[in-house]
Amino acid sequence: MQPWFTDGKLGIFLHWGIYSVDGVAESWSFFNGQVPYDTYMAQLDGFDAQKWDPDAWADLFVEAGAAYAVLTAKHHDGVALWDTQAGDLSVVKRTPAARDLITPYVDALRRRGLKVGLYYSHLDWSHPDYATVRPDGQDPDDRGNPYAMPAVGEESPERWDAFLAFHRAQVRELLGLFQPDLLWFDGEWERSPEQWGMAELAELIAELSPHTVVNGRLTGHGDYATPEQGVPVEPPKGPWELCLTVNDSWGYQPQDDHHKSPRQLVRVFAETVGGGGNLLLAVGPKADGTIPPEQAERLEALGEWIAGHRPAVRDTGRGLPHGHFYGPSTLSADRHTLYLFLFDRPNEYVVLRGVRNAVRSARVLGTGTDVRHERVGGLGEVPGWEYLYVHDDQLDPLCTVVALELDGELDLYREHTRD
Repeated sequence: MQPWFTDGKLGIFLHWGIYSVDGVAESWSFFNGQVPYDTYMAQLDGFDAQKWDPDAWADLFVEAGAAYAVLTAKHHDGVALWDTQAGDLSVVKRTPAARDLITPYVDALRRRGLKVGLYYSHLDWSHPDYATVRPDGQDPDDRGNPYAMPAVGEESPERWDAFLAFHRAQVRELLGLFQPDLLWFDGEWERSPEQWGMAELAELIAELSPHTVVNGRLTGHGDYATPEQGVPVEPPKGPWELCLTVNDSWGYQPQDDHHKSPRQLVRVFAETVGGGGNLLLAVGPKADGTIPPEQAERLEALGEWIAGHRPAVRDTGRGLPHGHFYGPSTLSADRHTLYLFLFDRPNEYVVLRGVRNAVRSARVLGTGTDVRHERVGGLGEVPGWEYLYVHDDQLDPLCTVVALELDGELDLYREHTRD
């Protein structure tokens, strides 16, 4: 795993495509019958990216405190944002935008030191050769969605092989043209790993672009896990990333005004990094390429909080296991500083449990004000409770972080071992 990813902490997820013209759900709106396919694809005529400024995007991501971004190079609808030579369904050939949108995005991010991520859907509900084999083990009585699979007796392994050749050609293009730092695959669920040839695909990526990090949707061969829309109560043991929408939609949907507040976003971010993960926060640009102001404002607010609490975020790892503190925490790289995240107003104090170390100092991160603390109880190897007295005038309106300097590397007491 690349070190930049494990210390990335925050990425920005961009679902940008023709679905932003009418503000409908990306790809799923025709797959689920909410709009006819022809109506959905007619959005090609309205996608112009007229006001798009990739440098403004990159500046916003830096302000948000992000280390990387991931753009939908191709969603399930099959519309590519680059000038793919594997087919003609692209914004270059079929929309008024009439240009490659990936290269300017890549260049803008790299000028600012941000890592480049590209999303690519394995499946393609527009490709004529895609719905030509049924998933392994599919019930023959289940017709399934015609965009995804053929009827029983209408399978064509030869056409499926042709689709896989198209799929590999596009992956080769993305790797060769853009050398992405991250490939974010999706759409793996409609076929088995054997049907997709995931092992061979992993070998291809490793050969052509060995530095590229790959998410877990390269089934069985990815570098990290990708839970969606909810922080796991028990975080994955290895590297992971939570993908979360700012409102309730991945792409631009103007009727969706259910945006999470800055405090809610900071809370999810803290829970994620405290569990050793990254937050991939999704915004949906409009068809003209601008990011809705409600979403940009939330990225800015999150970035302001991160900037004021940087030591608790950067160069830290997952914090305490459950039970030691009622909230998230992170631990410095040298394991001598413990950062406690306080979401709510304490009732006089908060308590740290099961830490054998003596606490040399406690202070509020961002202001540097001291926090009175005392050790209560304990016997021999069994530590007592560390009481931290945090006053109202020390609280951050979004999330307060208390930094504890320990007398050595963190030493935890987890279970009683005497009879």
